[in-house]
Amino acid sequence: MNYLPRHLESQLLESAKHFKSILLLGARQAGKSTLLAHLFPDIKCIVFDPIQDLYGARKDPDFFLESFPAPLILDEVQYVPELLAALKRKMDKSDLKGQYFLTGSQNFSMLKTVAESMAGRVAIFHLDNFTPLEMAGLGKEEGWVISYLKDPESFYKNRKSLPSSSPSLIEFLFRGTFPATIDIPTTQIPRYFRSYLQTYVDRDVRTQEDIRQLAEFDRFLGISGSLTGQEINSSHLGREIGISPNTARRWLDLLTFTYQWFELFPYHGNTIKRISGKKKGYFKDVGFACYLQKIDSPEALAVNPKLGSIFETWVVNYIHQQFASISVPPTCYHWRTSGGAEVDLILEKNGMLYPIECKCKTNLSSADLNGLKAFRNTYKNVQTAIIVYAGTEVYKLDPDTIAIPWNML
Repeated sequence: MNYLPRHLESQLLESAKHFKSILLLGARQAGKSTLLAHLFPDIKCIVFDPIQDLYGARKDPDFFLESFPAPLILDEVQYVPELLAALKRKMDKSDLKGQYFLTGSQNFSMLKTVAESMAGRVAIFHLDNFTPLEMAGLGKEEGWVISYLKDPESFYKNRKSLPSSSPSLIEFLFRGTFPATIDIPTTQIPRYFRSYLQTYVDRDVRTQEDIRQLAEFDRFLGISGSLTGQEINSSHLGREIGISPNTARRWLDLLTFTYQWFELFPYHGNTIKRISGKKKGYFKDVGFACYLQKIDSPEALAVNPKLGSIFETWVVNYIHQQFASISVPPTCYHWRTSGGAEVDLILEKNGMLYPIECKCKTNLSSADLNGLKAFRNTYKNVQTAIIVYAGTEVYKLDPDTIAIPWNML
């Protein structure tokens, strides 16, 4: 596959002029190494291994840095935590910018160590999987969410959709958004995720936590896949697998630390209504979530009762991905009342609320507005709402709500 531009490119290049080091975090195989190699083709890259200390970086990190002078790309640096203190000492000897470019696929261990040893010397970025803009070769352009936050009334005008040669919505969701799944045959998608799962467990899970209950962890992953787009109850999840609620919570946190999962807090505001206090969880990649649910083809996904949750998972992820280009991104929530009224996603920025609903259907009706109307009746500082749906047209459902197609760029 030819290189496709990423949204983060300009920010990485600019920050390399002002910081001594760059830390690029993200899930395994999200394209971190490829991005840095493209932006800095003349810089040597060293890839670390969780088992072997091929370059002696663990044994003698200072000697390693003397042997490989800056600038340098250090890939999967979470496997050599001993190196970070030596990097600090090395950078303190020079005022040059852009000395070291680090990548990591484990959030907690990396950020904790960096915060302790490299504060003020490093710019931290997060790289997610491909967005539709990046898939279309338009990674240098601004996504619709940015325009929506700037101008909720007219952001959708003159917007294009994915090229006609692009996959259908169902195939798009089944493939997911990992770079490697973009152009392989559909029949090979489950094989890719089987290999990805094995590598993830061996290289990320086992290095983070001594999990001896591998059979239980496999079931945990499968049930978590089926819970994407749902409110999370750790006690219920633990009972389903036969583990304690604390273990279930710890394993969910492990998925978060390794960029496979994230959660939205419920929005309360200053209302007196009874609002759900449960967080809502999402897998970071819908293709991986399909695989964990044993969905083996686009045809099987099309008739699966979880299709709506899979669609919502992708929409929420896509919106969240576009925040990478915002210096101060909005805060994200979900909203649900005890009476059942809900809004899938609430963005809060500068004191204003931006409600977004996800509907995996081609024809919308007035009933699809019920949650948005309940939210608007509860809070006053609400902007024009959006429903992202499976159709092809952009239109106003009512004076306060705009329907936009899933593939609008």
